[in-house]
Amino acid sequence: MALKVKIPNRLHHAAWVTRDQGQTRRFYEELIGLPLAATWAETRNDGTGPSHEYVHTFFTLGDGGALAFFQHADQDTNPIELSSPGHLAMECDGATQQGIKERLEGAGYKPMLIDHGYCTSLYVKDPNNLSLEFTVDAANLTEINAWQAGIAHDELKRWLSGDHTPNNTIRPH
Repeated sequence: MALKVKIPNRLHHAAWVTRDQGQTRRFYEELIGLPLAATWAETRNDGTGPSHEYVHTFFTLGDGGALAFFQHADQDTNPIELSSPGHLAMECDGATQQGIKERLEGAGYKPMLIDHGYCTSLYVKDPNNLSLEFTVDAANLTEINAWQAGIAHDELKRWLSGDHTPNNTIRPH
C-alpha cells in the first residue's frame, strides 16, 4: 500500500562538476540555447577544515528547472572527477520538505538542511549513493531571479578572472 504523502513538484535542478565554467557556459548557452540564469560565487566552511571557494551556475530549462554546474577554486590541487554523480534537486513546498525530512530521520537517515538564501535545501544520499536535494524556493524568488539574470554573466567573468569573493548577500551566515 502506497503512502498518501505530498510529492515534489518538479525537478529543480540537476548538478555536476565542471573544470571550465567558461567552456560550459559557451556550450549550454550558445550551442544548446539554455540561458545562463544565475552565477553564485560562494565560500563554504563546514567547520572541518579551511574555507572552500566555488562558483555555481544555473542554465534555465523551459519548465523552470535548471542544469547546474560547480567549479571549485582549488580544482588544480584538489581535483574532483568529472564523472562524479552530481546531484538531483527536486522543488517542493515547505510541508513536503518537512515530511520527507521526518520520514528520512525516522528511517535512520541523517539529512542536512541548508538555507542558501534563494532556497532552503534538504540533502540526503539514497541507498545507491545518489545525492538528492529537496528544495523550497524563497518567497521572493522572482525578484532574486531577476537580480541574478542581470549580473550572471559579469559575475561569472569576475570569478573566472580569479576574484572569488562571494556574491550571495542573501545567504544567512
